[in-house]
Amino acid sequence: MNNKDFYSQYINVFLNQNAKLNLISKNDEKYLWEKHIYDSLSIENFFNKYLKPDINNPKTKLLDIGTGGGFPAVPIAITYPEIEVFALDSIRKKINAIENIKLELNLQNLHTICDRAEKINGKFSIITSRAVAPLNVIIDYAMPLLDKNGYFVAYKSLKASEEIFEAKNTLKKHNAQVIDLISYELPLKENHTRNLVIINRKK
Repeated sequence: MNNKDFYSQYINVFLNQNAKLNLISKNDEKYLWEKHIYDSLSIENFFNKYLKPDINNPKTKLLDIGTGGGFPAVPIAITYPEIEVFALDSIRKKINAIENIKLELNLQNLHTICDRAEKINGKFSIITSRAVAPLNVIIDYAMPLLDKNGYFVAYKSLKASEEIFEAKNTLKKHNAQVIDLISYELPLKENHTRNLVIINRKK
């Protein structure tokens, strides 16, 4: 099965789960690719610049905090089978939906965790978060779980610069720094600029 066919299957499976659980709004279903999948996969901009996952290298561990309907966790797991992806959410029905998607698509590199971020153990080389909380809040959850040489990638709107300014004390508390702000456009008729805020620890 080629990637296009796989994503067609994923969209059908997701919409089936959404009909039962309302993972995204019904109005957003017609923009599932543009607003959710394409947005999730824009992490490619970060990978190309900082990581470039290689299937021959030891597996990268990625934690998606507050994964909700599985964004960006599931699209990343589909596109990058060399990455071990952990989808974290405290709401059981959302985790169950992702488990169902995982089983139907046979995603061996996708794992689910039903818990709160502050209660889990382990270290991850990449942590993502999309539409969960303001940056100054999510940094507190992400940084204790990040490998010393890892990256936290926060998906943010046009207000990313404001959130970075408001998070300066939280960044300082964790000896962390914003090293990049990567902007991109969603493929929608109206102007829809998004940002990846790239954070790591100060050396």
